Amino acid sequence: MFFQHIYDKSLAQASYLIGCQAKGEAIVIDAKRDIDTYLQIAKENNLTITHITETHIHADFLSGSRELAEVTGAKMYLSDEGGEDWQYQFPHTGLTNGDIIKVGNLTLKVIHTPGHTPESISFLLTDHPATDEPVMIFTGDFVFVGDIGRPDLLEKAAGITGTQEKGAKEMFHSVQDFSRLREFIQVWPGHGAGSACGKALGAVPSSTVGYEKIRNWAFQYEEDEEGFVEYLLEGQPEPPKYFAMMKKLNKVERPLLKEVPKHPKLSKEEFLKAYQNGVKIIDTRNKVDFAQGFIPNSINIQGNNSFSTWMGWIVNYSEPFILVAQEEQMEDLTRKLMRIGMDQMMGYIDDVKNLDLELQTADIIDIEEFKSYLNRDNIQVVDVRNKTEYDAGRIENAENVFVGTLEDNLDKISHEKPIVIHCQSGDRAAIAYSLLKKNGFENVKNFSGGMKEWTEKANPVKN
Repeated sequence: MFFQHIYDKSLAQASYLIGCQAKGEAIVIDAKRDIDTYLQIAKENNLTITHITETHIHADFLSGSRELAEVTGAKMYLSDEGGEDWQYQFPHTGLTNGDIIKVGNLTLKVIHTPGHTPESISFLLTDHPATDEPVMIFTGDFVFVGDIGRPDLLEKAAGITGTQEKGAKEMFHSVQDFSRLREFIQVWPGHGAGSACGKALGAVPSSTVGYEKIRNWAFQYEEDEEGFVEYLLEGQPEPPKYFAMMKKLNKVERPLLKEVPKHPKLSKEEFLKAYQNGVKIIDTRNKVDFAQGFIPNSINIQGNNSFSTWMGWIVNYSEPFILVAQEEQMEDLTRKLMRIGMDQMMGYIDDVKNLDLELQTADIIDIEEFKSYLNRDNIQVVDVRNKTEYDAGRIENAENVFVGTLEDNLDKISHEKPIVIHCQSGDRAAIAYSLLKKNGFENVKNFSGGMKEWTEKANPVKN
């Protein structure tokens, strides 16, 4: 058996290519959209991708199953569980509980594991003829290392009311079924630490059924469904705005993007014309460089592992944008955008200094200056972390306006008072600073050290 775990750090998303080397056949589970990765792995290992499947209709990334099927001619095997409202609306071979997918000498048994979503399935892998015992289970967003999938995304992200309580109860029973599997079976989940699909995912890429029964909180509620539901639903992070779009695009017919596109470097004239027409400018430089000189009205979303998540929070899918980035970054950034279906980039520029525009600088303050502002009555201190972080510990008198929803809550920010913003360690505050400046707030200061520096220096924290 051939096995490859493919991990996208930017979305903490795992996919898998598993092959029967004797027959030369392979299956891909939960493919990302830039499919050249799988084509290359298959080629290097003399495998032909003959089967493609998914654990559920994803919310956090745009699945590449259809692109992969189009290029390889492989068949798609997708869940037909969950009822009429949870069906894939494009041609596929349907799967229900107990079905078997055969890939050469390998078999993958379908287990319906609802809870995260109604149609969620897992795959129990057996490597014949080596053994008749299953050796791996691919759980998608059902069981993670140390956590389980959240059932509230359909309600919070997709606006489908009344689903989170029902999903939590379904998850309770799915967990009970999982606990009856053999303890030696390896668990390969769909996400790792950093994903918004759970609240406490472990950083280890895989686990075993036995380990999860001991370590995972969800298996400590064997007889307490009510306590399980309550704990599962409390403290879940706010889902990014783009999740609703992913839920839609992963379910219906859509245009396919079979190669990683190349975007043009724009001339000064091309850029200025677009800029003057109001096209959104996303500056991917690090926050220090941005603070030292940025294009007015541009938004600082650094080109790091969180780039695609914050793009999905801040940028609407109907609006074009231009990146400020270096040429050598463009393939990586384009792939990150592809993976959330954000295809409306017009191009990029690599220098902000030759545009005949008067650049702005950010007002960054240190901890001592920040403390001096805290003693004033006419200051608004805004903590742009998420609510869970804020509730766990905050600076006294700081108000919470999460950066992801900042532009929806500008009425909570004062135009009359000086504003001081902070987050945990500065990255989200850099985004928030640029958004406030773009929206006409003039007197904004950024305590970039954030809660990290505040707590490291033993300053008081209010709970």
